[in-house]
Amino acid sequence: MTDTTSSAYRRLSHHLDKNSDGYGPLRGTLGTARMGMIWLAANLVVTTLLTGTLFVPGISWGLAVGMIVLGTLIGGSVLVLVGNMGTRTGLPTMSLTKGSFGLRGSFLPVAANVVTLMGWSWVQAMLAGVTVNFLVEQATGFSSPVLFSVLCQLLVVCLAIFGHTGIARVEPWLALVILAFMAYIFVAAFLAHGPAEFAAIPQDVEAGWTPVAALDVVIATAISWTVLSAEFNRLARTQAAGMIGSGVGYMLSTVLAMTLGATAIGYVVLDGGEALPFDPTVIVAAFGAPLAVVIFLSVMATNTMVVYGMVASVVNMVPSRRITFLPTAIVLGVISILGSTWLALLDRFTAFLVVIGALFIPVFAIMIVDYYLVRSRHYGRDILRGTGGAYWFTGGVNLAAVLVWVIGAGASLLLTYVVPSPIGATIPTFVLSALLYLAWAAASGRIDRSRHPHVHLLDLPETERTNADR
Repeated sequence: MTDTTSSAYRRLSHHLDKNSDGYGPLRGTLGTARMGMIWLAANLVVTTLLTGTLFVPGISWGLAVGMIVLGTLIGGSVLVLVGNMGTRTGLPTMSLTKGSFGLRGSFLPVAANVVTLMGWSWVQAMLAGVTVNFLVEQATGFSSPVLFSVLCQLLVVCLAIFGHTGIARVEPWLALVILAFMAYIFVAAFLAHGPAEFAAIPQDVEAGWTPVAALDVVIATAISWTVLSAEFNRLARTQAAGMIGSGVGYMLSTVLAMTLGATAIGYVVLDGGEALPFDPTVIVAAFGAPLAVVIFLSVMATNTMVVYGMVASVVNMVPSRRITFLPTAIVLGVISILGSTWLALLDRFTAFLVVIGALFIPVFAIMIVDYYLVRSRHYGRDILRGTGGAYWFTGGVNLAAVLVWVIGAGASLLLTYVVPSPIGATIPTFVLSALLYLAWAAASGRIDRSRHPHVHLLDLPETERTNADR
């Protein structure tokens, strides 16, 4: 590096660490409207849109929309509850797992989270690259989807490097632009074919979709976003701002994006085309550049948050001055850019969602029960320690939480692939995991029945303890 480059690097690194894009809690400053716009932009994304294309014509268009709404309400409730833990404490999602899994036991969900988010970043960069490549190839004849995937992810990494303040500034504007283009596409679709025509699209039984399967996928989508819920809800100034903003923003964006996907693929079917699910070029060919703009901007908005979430997870694993935001962002960013060349992953997207659900539904069930029921909505400053203290359990690991996690993940896979449940796999897995963890806490006398005033972690004294922590 030259002296100028080195100086700029140090200034940026210092700025990010000073503004709490490093280890420990962060005090939020954003109101309800800004939080809502951040979450609105986050899930107005190509993967959510293309998930909607999976359901039609496997199930009817009207039923698909119904399952999208129901699944979003159920999954969004989990997202809001976990996100509120971030607002109350100032900690990101994976750092909060230390309360239930232990200071070292949390390394397991953190590792799973980084791998999952990396997969998300690859998938979204590839879809943006494929879309840009489709337009460029039509205009010039030049085709290189790998090149455009890499370029899209490179831009995302550059945006993510500026941390949460950069995201807070950019996301709301991207949301407004995306919404405008989505409105145009909805109007074009329904002017060409009325709602009754969409509802009358013949169901394709051979596609293998059922209403319950669609519901599971929609809930799994919410679970996949919950890994970032506390990261961004800790930016909220108040609990109301975080819960209302994330709830309305996430639910509105998911319903709009998935319904747009189901409508777009229904439009293709009504025009006599072939319903190829999870292929952006099919619907871009039908709607042209406006839909391509939606896909590209949505990837910029969402993948920036995904890369930031990966970095926050790693930085908050342990208190260490050697693990800081900027170098971690660069390393993970380079990996995400290289991985965006693996286009074959797009063929495994549904299986990818199933794995995310199996891994993280039990984790979030454990987190919610531990924080709201067992710990009486309070984590002490010991959660910021590297060793010892109230969240050390046995050698830094809560073996009970790990066991419940394994049982829950196994049950999810069993109910998905071996003994399909009539009510899907996600809801039974969540209930089973929550009940098992609550039963362990009750049997071991760990439930704290005292009432704690809400105090942000930054406002707690260094020596703060509770009866339950001792």
